[in-house]
Amino acid sequence: MERGKIKRFDKEFKISAVKMVTEGGHSATEVANSLGIDRRLLYNWKKKYAEEGKRAFVGKGQLTELSALRKELRQTQMERDILKKAVGIFSKENQNGSDL
Repeated sequence: MERGKIKRFDKEFKISAVKMVTEGGHSATEVANSLGIDRRLLYNWKKKYAEEGKRAFVGKGQLTELSALRKELRQTQMERDILKKAVGIFSKENQNGSDL
């Protein structure tokens, strides 16, 4: 691996590597060497998977979905605020005797 370049691994790769150790009967060193990753990295993944299960590794798709939901929430809040203002304006007009 080039120095300074960070290698990214997806959720499926990490879970698969962990399962090779936990369910496949292989040693962490053996799996790490065969996958070309550092043994300590595999131990970190194993620990995280043991603590959090399938929720352990946030994938890019989940971050994209979270971002989309936040954007939708902001849009909905903006529309709600506009409707509140409109209701306030129309209520004042009706109190003054104006018809719509």
